Amino acid sequence: MPDRLVTLFLCGDVMLGRGVDQILPHPGDPALREAYVADARTYVRLAEAVNGPVPAPVAPSWPWGEALAVLEEAAPDVRIVNLETAVTRGGAFAPGKAVHYRMHPANLPALTVARPDVCVLANNHVLDFGRAGLTETLGALTGAGLRTAGAGRDADEAYAPVALPLAGGGRLLVFALGAWCSGIPPGWAATAELSGVAYLPRLSPDRAAAAVARIRSVRRPGDLVVVSVHWGSNWGYRVPREQIRFAHALVDGGADVVHGHSSHHPRPVEVYRDRLVLHGCGDFVDDYEGIGGYEEYRDDLRLAYLVSLEAATGRLAGLRMVPLRARRLRLEAAAAEDRAWLGATLDRISGDLRVVPEQGGVLRLARPAADGSVPS
Repeated sequence: MPDRLVTLFLCGDVMLGRGVDQILPHPGDPALREAYVADARTYVRLAEAVNGPVPAPVAPSWPWGEALAVLEEAAPDVRIVNLETAVTRGGAFAPGKAVHYRMHPANLPALTVARPDVCVLANNHVLDFGRAGLTETLGALTGAGLRTAGAGRDADEAYAPVALPLAGGGRLLVFALGAWCSGIPPGWAATAELSGVAYLPRLSPDRAAAAVARIRSVRRPGDLVVVSVHWGSNWGYRVPREQIRFAHALVDGGADVVHGHSSHHPRPVEVYRDRLVLHGCGDFVDDYEGIGGYEEYRDDLRLAYLVSLEAATGRLAGLRMVPLRARRLRLEAAAAEDRAWLGATLDRISGDLRVVPEQGGVLRLARPAADGSVPS
């Protein structure tokens, strides 16, 4: 009898602040302190200039667009997103940062509509409005029935995993970490006395060993483990050697999936010891339309990752990726030529793995056979 499968939905950065917040029913204060933009509504105008008018105010489901139909059809067991936005009315901008994201708490239906089981908060925007903003964020998410990983009122809470029961037995443990190389200020680290994020000052063997120790202290027989890591730069396909070593150490220590994010576009996919490593999932929901530069990376194209694991072993059973395109601050189905470009790019950058198209435009990960052919 085939092993029972557990399917996860993973995506990259979900940024419901700034321009996206401004088109929702309860926009917050649009004031910004960026070098070139002082009003968040400017990002709405930039998007409209390239793709047409946005019918603000929009329904909470608008930013997710066709992604919601993808989720309904796939019916994943667990949905995990990296929420890269403070949820606060607060106006105390964190000093020394070029960009700040916040969404009004009354706009949380724009997050709950996607029904995430875990919101990862270990990133470089969750404290954009200080520790008071983080406290409000945690309270608002808890009040909306959402579970969080990677940030907390102290270090114990920030580093603790979310434990989700799985149908058929066992749990899915979701740990989250945020690395310095993604732009997280060192002062944001959670301590015994201070709120903050589960912080990685470096991707070193000792920090990997500490993360593995936390996994082993919580994991029980029958559990599956996802480690979600915010790491790396915004652009480019090269994955630093220390990041690869860190991911491998996590797998060696018990992680079944390494869910990496921070880059604005998808980065290489890796399978190590039959476990999935996503080095960078790219952005998913944001307000980046109309911003020039780095066009060669096609950051308007987004991926919904559908990961199937063997429940008994944690081994990767399959990876399907659904291409979407951001247009008018909404996710729509990607055109055939866009799907082909994204599939060819992932195939080129992911080593000896192969990314092949399926019917309906879905991309599938396939490992080549010994003779170089791709299994059907």
